[in-house]
Amino acid sequence: MERELVTREGIEFETIQGGAVVGVGALGAIIGLIKLTLGTLQAFVIVNRFKPEALYVTGGFTAIPVTLVCWLLRIPILVYLPDIEPGSAVKLVARFAGTVAVTAEESRMYFPKKNVVVSGYPLRDALFAATRAAATLQFTLSPSRQTLLVFGGSRGARSLNLALLDILDDLLDEIQIIHVSGELDWETVQARRAQLSESKRDHYHAFPYLHEDMALAFAAADLVVSRAGASSLGEFPMMGLAAILVPYPHAWRYQKVNADYLAGRGAAIRLNDEDLKTKLLTMIRTVMRDTEHLSAMRQAARVLAIPDAADRIASEIRKLASPSP
Repeated sequence: MERELVTREGIEFETIQGGAVVGVGALGAIIGLIKLTLGTLQAFVIVNRFKPEALYVTGGFTAIPVTLVCWLLRIPILVYLPDIEPGSAVKLVARFAGTVAVTAEESRMYFPKKNVVVSGYPLRDALFAATRAAATLQFTLSPSRQTLLVFGGSRGARSLNLALLDILDDLLDEIQIIHVSGELDWETVQARRAQLSESKRDHYHAFPYLHEDMALAFAAADLVVSRAGASSLGEFPMMGLAAILVPYPHAWRYQKVNADYLAGRGAAIRLNDEDLKTKLLTMIRTVMRDTEHLSAMRQAARVLAIPDAADRIASEIRKLASPSP
C-alpha cells in the first residue's frame, strides 16, 4: 500500500530489509539482525546515490539501517514520534538525531537529553478543504440525521467490524453510518448490508477503503469509532471529532496510551476490544443522544489541534540541513 500511495504523489520509492529484534525470541532476533545488516548495506547504496542533506525518520525497524548510515556520513537527522509513547526503534534512532519532533507535550519526558520540538501531527491538505456540505453530497447523507463514522485502518479491524454489524439494525433506527471496513471483511459487510431493509440500507454507507474521500468522511461525522493509531492524535482534533477509541489489543501499549491521552482531555472515550460486543451499542447511543456532551467532546478535540504541524516539521528539517554559520 505504501508504494502505491508514495508513487502516486510522484515521489521515488525505495525498499530495504528490516526486522524486529525485540519481543520475537532468540531465533527471531537473529533473523532480525541479519535483515538489519542487509538493510544497512542497502541503505548505504541508496544514501550515497541520493546524497540527502537531511534525514526525516519516523520509526519502525526499517528506520534503523538508514539512520545508522546517515549518522556515519554526518547527515543531519530529525526523528518524528507520531504516537505519545515511543517504541524501541524510535528510542534507538533518537540517540543519533539532532532534533526530535513529537506530536504532544507529554512525549518530551521520553527524550530528556535531546532537542525536542512539539510539532503536532502533520496533516494532508484534503483535511483543510473538506466541508460538511460537500461530504453530505458525496455520501448522499440525510442532513436531519446524526452521522457515525466507523473504520479500522487500511486492512480493517475485524472485531470492530463484526461488533458493528451485530448492532446495525438498532443504530439505523436513529442515525446514519459511514463504515470503512477494509478489504478483509468486505464480502461479509456486503452480505450484511443486503439483509437490511431498504429504508435502513439507505442510511448505511459501506466502503472497503477510502483514500481521497476519507477527509470528507471525517467532515461528515458527528462521532467516530476507530482504533487509536497515531493519526487519531492529529486528524480527529483537526476535524473536531469526538471519538470512541478501541485500541488494537496486540500492538503492545502504544494505542492504549494514545487513547488515554485523548480520553483524559475529554475528546474521546476508550473502549477495550474485549468489551466491543457488550458495550459498543450503549456507548454510541449514550454519546449521540447527549448532544451537550457530544458538543463538549468535539470542542475538547479542537483545542488539541495543531494545524501547522507539517510546516513546523519542515522548518526544523531546514534548520538541520542549512545550519546558521
